[in-house]
Amino acid sequence: MIYLIMPGKVSTQLNNMANAAIKNKEYKLITSTEELPDLRNKKILFAMELDSVGINIPLMNIMCELANIGNDSLLGATGALLVHSNTELYTKSKAANLIFLANQLGCSFIGHPLIEATGNLQNFKTWQKTVDSTLEEISLDLSSKLGNRLIEHKPPKYENPKLGYLHSSSRETSNTLSFWNMISSSLHDINIEELYIENGSVFDCYGCAYKTCLKFGEKKSCFYGGIMTEKILPAVESSDILVWICPNYNDSISSNLMAVINRLTTLYRRMNFHDKTIFAVIVSGNSGSDSIAKQLIDALSINKGFYLPPYFCIMETANDAGSLVKIPNIDKKSRAFAEHIKDTVFY
Repeated sequence: MIYLIMPGKVSTQLNNMANAAIKNKEYKLITSTEELPDLRNKKILFAMELDSVGINIPLMNIMCELANIGNDSLLGATGALLVHSNTELYTKSKAANLIFLANQLGCSFIGHPLIEATGNLQNFKTWQKTVDSTLEEISLDLSSKLGNRLIEHKPPKYENPKLGYLHSSSRETSNTLSFWNMISSSLHDINIEELYIENGSVFDCYGCAYKTCLKFGEKKSCFYGGIMTEKILPAVESSDILVWICPNYNDSISSNLMAVINRLTTLYRRMNFHDKTIFAVIVSGNSGSDSIAKQLIDALSINKGFYLPPYFCIMETANDAGSLVKIPNIDKKSRAFAEHIKDTVFY
């Protein structure tokens, strides 16, 4: 069964997309906090209609109620998302925000969990280059496929998982890398590979044409070559789990790691990442760890299609070098996150 959460005033476009997603499936419609059942271990399809300033207040009321129930109110649930805006704005940012909120309550998300429809459906123009359909027909077909993937999805599990962790941090001063080292010391029986992105070692994406990128991808290469094609892409391809070690740089992912994300496109052209799981370790000097988490969700889950497990990120605030180890119960937190990773990925 799919639990369709679709509160507030709904456009014809979103209603049609939701109907396409649940067609021939048993479902329960939820439109208010009064209708909320126990959603743990359920398949959830969020359908979010955005107003002129990109808000859906009734849906946020539902999320507030779920948070009040407890941070495990969506534990074991699997989610996907339909979003419609009557403008060209907000669909991605509000989707990433909703996924973050639900993930913090225990909800996992399938790879490519979002079908978005902007005001004039121009975001489907790229699809129209390869299929002979109207923009509306494309939106409904993709929504139908999303519903099928949601109902059929099983979280990826591994017998002998391989984990790659990506960072560009200083070993001597980085609180974020220190945090990961504490976590990884409790990760037994997992093959762990370090993927260090040295400054200047990975150029940002050149923006090759689709066919050019596809051609390089077929050769397991990229326009720039270098460490990205020699080490990073093969490691990503062979890894079951990727952990992103992300210090907060001006409320943004570091340029080195963002360059890696952008350059994953050449690998993405020839394989999907739906069975690859991502986690993140995020440390901010003052605030804003959620900003980094949402960027990772947008870039890696929504865009690239990695599986997002429940509670995918651990976040702390530590400014001065070495101050992370002084956080109360930090050892306990690191061990708990390591156990969470193992519980998530092992059969």
